[in-house]
Amino acid sequence: MQKESDDTSARSRKRSFWAELPGLLLTALVIAVVIKTFLVQPFWIPSESMLPTIEVNDRVMVNKLAFNWGEPERGDIVVFRDPAEPDIEQSIPEAVVRSVLEAVGVRTRGRDDLIKRVIGLPGESVEIQGNHVVIDGSLISEPYLSENVSMADEGPFAVGANEVFVMGDNRQFSFDSRRFGPIGYDDLIGRAFITIWPISNFGAP
Repeated sequence: MQKESDDTSARSRKRSFWAELPGLLLTALVIAVVIKTFLVQPFWIPSESMLPTIEVNDRVMVNKLAFNWGEPERGDIVVFRDPAEPDIEQSIPEAVVRSVLEAVGVRTRGRDDLIKRVIGLPGESVEIQGNHVVIDGSLISEPYLSENVSMADEGPFAVGANEVFVMGDNRQFSFDSRRFGPIGYDDLIGRAFITIWPISNFGAP
């Protein structure tokens, strides 16, 4: 009699688990979407513009709250909306599907956005002279650049209020503020703080 009771209890617990599983999965998915939308998000790097700091096909995590309570600083690696791409309107179902796929890692952002390094800050003048970046008449140190980096003389470029001048570390092959101008704070998505894939590149960029 006791054995029958134990078997019934075990079957009940098993049925209860399977009944609760969809709710648990939905809750986990909602949490993942919220985290992706408001806190942190993985981004796929499709180009070589940030070599040697970030390699092609690396995946980095981006802190989307980084500039909610602070301003970007020189040297920050930031993700922002591509100024050359028109805004694409999505229906609510399309936006939800996209967010879900990005949240679970099936789809990653990359081609829709750009990643560069902050070089010039609001109110500064940026110029390229003699293969060096000059800010307000003074050379800046850029230890992250490769030894064979080459830059044509350009500028000066004026950085307005609430704007940053961004450049890729791979200066010869980077589409950046030298072409499309400074980026407004409103277009900044967040700051890249760690490379998560491949494991061999894991760490702060």
